[in-house]
Amino acid sequence: MRKPLIAALFALVIAGTGAAPAVAAPAPAAPAEDTATAPAVQAVTFAGTVSLSNCSGSVIRFPGSEDNDPAMVMSNGHCLESGFPAAGEVIVDQASTRTFGLLNSAGTRVATLRASKIAYATMTDTDVSLYQLTTTYAQIKSSYGLSALTLNDTHPTAGTAITVVSGYWKRTYACNVDGFAYRLKEGAWTWKDSVRYTSACQTIGGTSGSPVIDNATGKVVAVNNTGNEDGGRCTDNNPCEVDANGTVTVRQGINYAQETYQIPACFGLDNKLDLSRSGCTLPKP
Repeated sequence: MRKPLIAALFALVIAGTGAAPAVAAPAPAAPAEDTATAPAVQAVTFAGTVSLSNCSGSVIRFPGSEDNDPAMVMSNGHCLESGFPAAGEVIVDQASTRTFGLLNSAGTRVATLRASKIAYATMTDTDVSLYQLTTTYAQIKSSYGLSALTLNDTHPTAGTAITVVSGYWKRTYACNVDGFAYRLKEGAWTWKDSVRYTSACQTIGGTSGSPVIDNATGKVVAVNNTGNEDGGRCTDNNPCEVDANGTVTVRQGINYAQETYQIPACFGLDNKLDLSRSGCTLPKP
């Protein structure tokens, strides 16, 4: 999590909502695999991702969502049009008319989607925003031939091959889940059980809110949100890891995402938010 993209452009520094807006070097080529034993891998494309005014995002559905439910867009809490939520702040059911550019598999913008409200957003424990749209999954599929990305409802696993898909930059970043930060602290905000990428995912400015996709299943396991730029210790743009004993570790140049497996339990019939549902652990207002 860093500066909003517009402000960062002005300062020639983009972060969280992004790092510097330079073109990142291509990811190193993956080692050759034994195709006889390698697991089947889903082709990761831009289909179903979206571009925001300052960030990236994706049209998502939950395992229990139905085709006639209002579609949802997921991004970061720090990507909200109103600015960063304060530490401890949780936003629910707030009216919004924000628009999103829907991308097809090639990264071409094919439609503009519109929100009806912010269903949920926070930067406490996690860094996520979930917008409810004025269109259903079925309408998006019928009009544009695009399906929503499904949130996995189980905890991600270290070593998993992943792709971060940025609708803002129309770029992808391939790496693996390196591990998990017990706590990730950046300035006023603290996030729990964050995903740490291996060093190949050098995400840049505008990639905040990008879905993190498990290459083997095609499902979303996290939402991209921050990275340590300068080696600073627990400051804005320089998150640090804090373990259960309070030991602080700084990993300059390493980037992070927030897990999303816990989100489906908080949404019920018709994709309605219900923070009192069994198994829902998202922070409450």
